[in-house]
Amino acid sequence: MIEALKSDELARRLGGRFKLCALIQRRLVELMDGARPLVDRRGRSDLEVAIDEILQEKVTLEYAEIDADAVGSTEALL
Repeated sequence: MIEALKSDELARRLGGRFKLCALIQRRLVELMDGARPLVDRRGRSDLEVAIDEILQEKVTLEYAEIDADAVGSTEALL
């Protein structure tokens, strides 16, 4: 399963290695916190399950829209 990470195809599909890494990490935390796997576990680790879920496109990235008014002021960040 980890062999799938050697190819750049999966990273390209998600928009880069950083996004792939972030998605794996987020799903891994969910699984460790008790979320049900979306694929058969078959004795695999949480990491292997998370990667398999991504390969099978059962887990994807979602982007939230940013409110331009809230971000426009640097004072709001301080």
